[in-house]
Amino acid sequence: MDLRIFTEPQQGATYDTLLAVAKATEDLGFDAFFRSDHYLRMGSADGLPGPTDAWITLAGLARETKRIRLGTLMTAGTFRLPGVLAIQVAQVDQMSGGRVELGLGAGWFEEEHKAYGIPFPKEKFARLEEQLAIVTGLWKTELGETFSYDGIHYQLTDSPALPKPAQSRVPVLIGGHGASRTPRLAGRYADEFNMPFASVEDSERQFGRVRAAAEQAGRKGSDLVYSNALVACVGKDDAEVARRAAAIGREVEELKANGLAGSPAEVVDRIGRFAEIGSQRIYLQILDLDDLDHLDLISSQVQSQL
Repeated sequence: MDLRIFTEPQQGATYDTLLAVAKATEDLGFDAFFRSDHYLRMGSADGLPGPTDAWITLAGLARETKRIRLGTLMTAGTFRLPGVLAIQVAQVDQMSGGRVELGLGAGWFEEEHKAYGIPFPKEKFARLEEQLAIVTGLWKTELGETFSYDGIHYQLTDSPALPKPAQSRVPVLIGGHGASRTPRLAGRYADEFNMPFASVEDSERQFGRVRAAAEQAGRKGSDLVYSNALVACVGKDDAEVARRAAAIGREVEELKANGLAGSPAEVVDRIGRFAEIGSQRIYLQILDLDDLDHLDLISSQVQSQL
């Protein structure tokens, strides 16, 4: 079971804060540092000092880390043209020495689009499908050949399909709860399927749908990695769990029901339940980015038991 650190910087974080978390992620033996791709805070957080861009952040971290994987859960398809996104991700992959992964989703948070003047198209899923075809198609195009695409939403003509990523294949992550279209896209394009903030039972059902969709696309269900994203709130005792829950504005019992919360032993047991239904990787949503002792505890007393 891989453990990855997943952050939500739109809730309030500077680049320096994210760098500190990424370096702790690396030093403490976690597999990867991932971040969301949002420009507006959610809920009661003040969001100060303001948003940071996902791929600019990852470009900086690519030069300041050495081992950990770097990626997004999920890049919003509404934010970037697919040809430009392919260039950005390939460049950051080169900058990192081949450690980048691309989580790509349709985009959903209408308020942030309004706040920053970003178009919010009505039909986003069809656009996402074309984006996946274009980004992966550009990367697969052999050197010296060109890539063209004639879609409803995007058209590319004789693209040189450059630059290439450092990796021969940048892992593509697709995720979500949708019962039909999401598994179909994952079955065709994804290297990893991520089930965000879901129960063991719902995850098991969705993993089954994705495996079936992969087989319908001519692949093996086992060709994909299956993962979950879950909020983390771990403490060495009840008082520490309660303190960490209060710091992120959540209730302990709700966190235990819907995330990974409690003592290290409780969290190890909970992770084991996800492992039993085929989850191979957990993205730990860390909401208090100033609490690096939280990461230390998870590393020493949770990760060490997996």
